[in-house]
Amino acid sequence: MEENLDAAIESLLNVEKQMRLAGDVAGTKKAVIDIIELCYKARAWKTLNDQIVLLSKRRGQLKQAVTAMVQKAMEYIDETPDLDTRIELIKTLNSVSSGKIYVEIERARLIKKLAKIREEQGLIAEAADLMQEIAVETFGAMAKTEKIAFILEQVRLCLDRQDYVRAQILSRKISPRVFDADTSKEKKKPKEGDNVVEEAPADIPSLLELKCIYYELMIRYHFHNNDYLEICRSYKAIYDIPSVKEDPSQWIPVLRKICWYLVLSPHDSMQSSLLNTTLEDKNLTEIPNFRLLLKQLVTMEVIQWTSLWEMYKDEFANEKNLLGGPLGDKAAEDLKLRIIEHNILVVSKYYSRITLKRIADLLCLSLQRSICRIWWSRSLWWQTLIDQWGSCAFRQSKTTMTS
Repeated sequence: MEENLDAAIESLLNVEKQMRLAGDVAGTKKAVIDIIELCYKARAWKTLNDQIVLLSKRRGQLKQAVTAMVQKAMEYIDETPDLDTRIELIKTLNSVSSGKIYVEIERARLIKKLAKIREEQGLIAEAADLMQEIAVETFGAMAKTEKIAFILEQVRLCLDRQDYVRAQILSRKISPRVFDADTSKEKKKPKEGDNVVEEAPADIPSLLELKCIYYELMIRYHFHNNDYLEICRSYKAIYDIPSVKEDPSQWIPVLRKICWYLVLSPHDSMQSSLLNTTLEDKNLTEIPNFRLLLKQLVTMEVIQWTSLWEMYKDEFANEKNLLGGPLGDKAAEDLKLRIIEHNILVVSKYYSRITLKRIADLLCLSLQRSICRIWWSRSLWWQTLIDQWGSCAFRQSKTTMTS
């Protein structure tokens, strides 16, 4: 049987040589594919690897023939009898396609398959290193969704290995505006000389699904830095996806997270704008407790921390069973801090002079802790008083000068 296979391959190699030297593209491609198919049907995996290397190195080998050979051999990866044979075939195809721009897409797909195998073996760092070898953003012929999916896989592996710096760098290769593209528009026919963009494989998610994956990864990244406002904005982007907004079982947990992370975010213009926008959302009536929570934050009245926590601690604990998981002990501490900061702003609005004992009662803190909290609260009560004093002094000096 082996002798028959060798004889058949030798015969086809002679045909391939004749076609290649004659410059017959179609004939060369057919001969190459016939050799690959012959090895596959005989289940001669080692011979298949050897023939792939041999055919790719033949003098003056046509690009079209190499491309056809690699694409055909890739169809047999999932048909290999064991993992070692599969890895060997992937490595052979990878070495053949390395440095050849006309099979760069095939090489990217091969690397992705190998990285997945390494990940399943528990070698996360090796899988991440493999994926980082490929810069798909430079591939003109690769479909946009496939590019995005590949970069998102790179980001995910970096987050899994806790390489947050590289995860951030890779995530910046994707502009959030790309997810807002109108996919309903008809594709323009490519002009002569333009790169022909390949169709994305069937297993690549749609653009809206990729948008959801992107923001879920961004939530993981920002959670590492405890950047509550960016986490909130990421959940807001997920909330605006039509498929999410149409299903209450999906948007209610997301809207809850938006409310929590809005409350946890430090007070600034962006947080204030998002807070007021969220309060105008009609869907908030479905979760009245959270509407009340946000309403308290926009109302310039002192919030009693003990009564607030008593009311919301069960809701806080329930988050562990919902989308995004638990908020954590750090979030509970930060929630108390945000309420204290809100109360300091309220006090600065209504009081020009106040005793430390009175402010300690309003903040629900001991006298010592209230002094520390006021001292370290940037741009809150003390800053407000300084600004007021400065403006008064400026007005007074201006009046003196004019008189």
